[in-house]
Amino acid sequence: MALFTIADLHLPLGINKPMDIFGAKWENYVERIADNWQSNVKNDDLVIIPGDFSWATYLDEAYADFEFLSKLNGKKILLKGNHDYWWTTMNKLKQFVYENGFNDIDFMQNNHFMYEDIALCGTRGWKHPAWSGFNDEDRRIFDREVIRLKLSLDSAKNQDKKMVFTHYPPMSVAGEGNEFVNTLEENSVLACIYGHLHSYSHKNAVLGNIRDVEYKLVSGDYINFNPVKLLD
Repeated sequence: MALFTIADLHLPLGINKPMDIFGAKWENYVERIADNWQSNVKNDDLVIIPGDFSWATYLDEAYADFEFLSKLNGKKILLKGNHDYWWTTMNKLKQFVYENGFNDIDFMQNNHFMYEDIALCGTRGWKHPAWSGFNDEDRRIFDREVIRLKLSLDSAKNQDKKMVFTHYPPMSVAGEGNEFVNTLEENSVLACIYGHLHSYSHKNAVLGNIRDVEYKLVSGDYINFNPVKLLD
């Protein structure tokens, strides 16, 4: 079993929401996702999707996107992105996939999943304090996301090895610390994998090893809609 990841699928199958505003890289992206996925991911593999899975506003509008995802190989774990307005309570999400037979899809929030001896943790994240325009409301949401990160990590407190998935990048390219980053470092997290950045924003990617945490950007257009294999 291999571990893959890809963020920001932005599936529009339930509603009409084209992504061409982000440029030619997004042409025929749904077909490219399916082709690349099926060419690389096997049925016993695990795929983490760190946010912005569907453009749907309500869960019932996301049915076609979930159906598309369920037909792809592997087990899939979703976490929330800033555009996942369809996201509701965990009970409702689990009921939705159960009732529709999407048994290969699960959700990450305040919990963790295991890949061999590595705990996979995560939360959405938010704009970080170094970003321009960070205000009091951003601080409230950011602090809540730090709490959710801690809850996810605490759920795996008996595991020595941990990886974190988040939708937002945890810091700016300057590599400065903040409460979110401090939590990663204090918990000896091996890697932080994130999405959110598109097009010209790719220049803001935090990449490589910073204070013993490996950072990786996996937004769909950044990786040419080809799921990234993290571990064999």
